[in-house]
Amino acid sequence: MLKTFIKYYKNHKLLFFLDLLAATIMSGVNLLFPWIARLFINDFIPNQQLQLIFSYGAMLLGLYLIKMYCNFFVNYYGHVMGTRIERDMRIDLFKKIQTLDSDYFDDHKTGSIMSHIVGHLRDISEMAHHTPENIFVSTIMIIGSFTILATIHLPFTLIISIFILMLVLFSATRRKKMMQASRRTRQTHEEINSEVENSIGGVRLTKAFTNEEFEIQKFTRVTNTYQESFGDFYKQMGIFSSGTGWFIDLLYLAVLVFGGYFVSKGQMNVGDYTAYFLYIGFLIQPIRTLIGTIEQVQKGWSGYEKFYNTINIQPKITSPENPVYLDDTFGSIEFRNVTFQYESSRSNILKDFSVKVEKGKKVALVGETGVGKSTISKLIPRFYDVNEGQVLVDNVDVKDYDIYSLRSNIGHVQQDVYIFYGSIKDNILYGNPEADLDFVMEAAKKANIHKFIMTLPDGYETLVGERGVKLSGGQKQRVSIARVFLKNPPILILDEATSSLDNVTEKLIQKALDNLSSGRTTLVIAHRLSTISNADEILVLTEKGITERGTHKELINNNGYYAELYNASLEI
Repeated sequence: MLKTFIKYYKNHKLLFFLDLLAATIMSGVNLLFPWIARLFINDFIPNQQLQLIFSYGAMLLGLYLIKMYCNFFVNYYGHVMGTRIERDMRIDLFKKIQTLDSDYFDDHKTGSIMSHIVGHLRDISEMAHHTPENIFVSTIMIIGSFTILATIHLPFTLIISIFILMLVLFSATRRKKMMQASRRTRQTHEEINSEVENSIGGVRLTKAFTNEEFEIQKFTRVTNTYQESFGDFYKQMGIFSSGTGWFIDLLYLAVLVFGGYFVSKGQMNVGDYTAYFLYIGFLIQPIRTLIGTIEQVQKGWSGYEKFYNTINIQPKITSPENPVYLDDTFGSIEFRNVTFQYESSRSNILKDFSVKVEKGKKVALVGETGVGKSTISKLIPRFYDVNEGQVLVDNVDVKDYDIYSLRSNIGHVQQDVYIFYGSIKDNILYGNPEADLDFVMEAAKKANIHKFIMTLPDGYETLVGERGVKLSGGQKQRVSIARVFLKNPPILILDEATSSLDNVTEKLIQKALDNLSSGRTTLVIAHRLSTISNADEILVLTEKGITERGTHKELINNNGYYAELYNASLEI
């Protein structure tokens, strides 16, 4: 895990080493001051060497100017390096999440994923900047201070070492408890983000059901849990901070008492004692820094653990080593003895299912909820992989295709349309981001949405609001159809695309869908049977599989289950 973390410094090596160099210069200047103060007290002042006093003073002034610039470099460019590492990690994490299987998104809340991408990496950035610098500088300061202290009075330094060792041991024993508490704060932070995302996303439903108080109670519960987790973390941090503070106070007390003893015995002079006190201050400073770094590492590393675990998830659905590319597809689809169940399900959704859709044909699937109609549409583009059997496109198993090549040749129009925040043009362009406005407008005309767009004040640049809140259900649906026109795929999947629309809007959309499916291999998952009367073949699915198949007219004449469903729909 540590190796993976260190690799993020490779692209910023120059900045990293310049940062350490600047920090080293600052440490050197700090270590020089007590030594010069000792010379002033023991030599320059008693012997009235004014020239040396002013010369060394001028030298220190110059060094302090250099230190000031180094301090600026560390604080500015050091943080720049940290934010660049954070950026690299965030991009890598987002790339990884884009490759993960549908199962991952089935099992993880959107708020948790958002919290992971945005919030947790902020602490990693601070850790990435400060930790190497603090460890490096503190090591120099501690070794330098110890070395100089030993030259001043070795027995005194050995006594002081005992107290420092006690401080280090205490810090090490408390580190594990702080890490555990920090991990819990990460978890509850994700939970509160998920609750906020869920509640704000459904705020209109909340208002419709007058459930504001219920949402407040839910949010209060998760907020209390969040507060309690931080309470535990701050408790551990308080124990850590107060304990280390107590050992540092003991250290100062030891310097005062034992130093006073050695001076009174004539083993040290006042200049040495003064220098000793100053060096102890410089020794305590890096120790305090390291203690603060430990606290920072607890927060940053717990976030990095989540980053590392996610970045190392291996998606199950990937392109094969030597993939087939679907460049000039005919568009035929075949399910051959397919058995499938979701990981969270105990029973098969499909069992030994077989069907073939010829090139350019329009095949409709009808049946009760839960018989696997939508699942069939998800298996063709490999959103999930079958447990047994094969799904073939142009007589090639979809597992043998390059996954992006396969999906780029399949268009989806779903009942639950997702509209991104942005303009209508941006949402249509999602079908082909490289297309120009003329193609966007042509796609909109084919989808019967162009005339509506032109009535808007900003036309195609009109903002649609969060998840398209400013558009009606039918308008969203036609935007999604325009997307697919722009994509122009040879295979089309229509998943209950008109099930929740009024009759007038349905006719507009049905006309657009008929235009869209013309000349394409089309699989229609239908709720309203009146919309599939022109299908080349209709398959009736039940828990037993395909129980009826034929054209609309043939199935009506058979007077079976399909005829029963159709007649029932006319009575509604």
